[in-house]
Amino acid sequence: MELTGKNYLIVGGSSGIGLATAQLALARDAGVEIIGRSADKLKAAAQKLGSDRLVTTPLDMTDESAVRAFFASKPDASIDALVISASNAVHGPFETAQTADIERMFASKFMGPFMLAREALPKLRDGGAITFFSGVLSRRPGRNGAGLTAVNAAVEGLSRALALELGPRLRVNTVSPGMAKTDAYAKMPDDQRDAMFKSVAAGLPVKRVADAADIAEAAIYLSTNRFTTGHVLDVDGGHLIAG
Repeated sequence: MELTGKNYLIVGGSSGIGLATAQLALARDAGVEIIGRSADKLKAAAQKLGSDRLVTTPLDMTDESAVRAFFASKPDASIDALVISASNAVHGPFETAQTADIERMFASKFMGPFMLAREALPKLRDGGAITFFSGVLSRRPGRNGAGLTAVNAAVEGLSRALALELGPRLRVNTVSPGMAKTDAYAKMPDDQRDAMFKSVAAGLPVKRVADAADIAEAAIYLSTNRFTTGHVLDVDGGHLIAG
């Protein structure tokens, strides 16, 4: 589907799945603004994307006053799709989980998207869409991920509630990815990261982990299909049915 004349606001668009979503939206002729905390990452993303239909804006989505000021500067009804892929994940045993770490994760993965969606409302055009991101752990928890399981489930609950409250003017959905090759694992030693990917892939029906582009396609679909709302779209390679 061509997106000519559509305007996408992609939060977390300077890397990983957000960057892949921006790339796909631009390839389909949309105008795109990407938001991220790091000006350096935004600059690198702009160089990679290389489009005159791209705008980059540094913003910390967990800073409520900054989020309000950002949207206050936008014309009403100027955004067709809000895609929020930015997040922060915390792993580790429940018994040693640090409250501050879990609070930071909730601030990034739940409260940030909550505030963005709320402040964006008058700026979204009728018929527009909000797309959140959760993760496969919301419905198939693993060990050492209780906090991440909980925040993913919270995002999905918010999405369903907003689909009811904001419809029919807006549609609200969630992408639930499985493991993907993104910058989230960049700090791992190469051999450990490759071994992890191979181990996860071996247990999936598709026998591979996702590329960021696989997940981006789902985000674009949810932003464009006019009869899809209140939905959690699993893009997990069959993780939920794997033994």
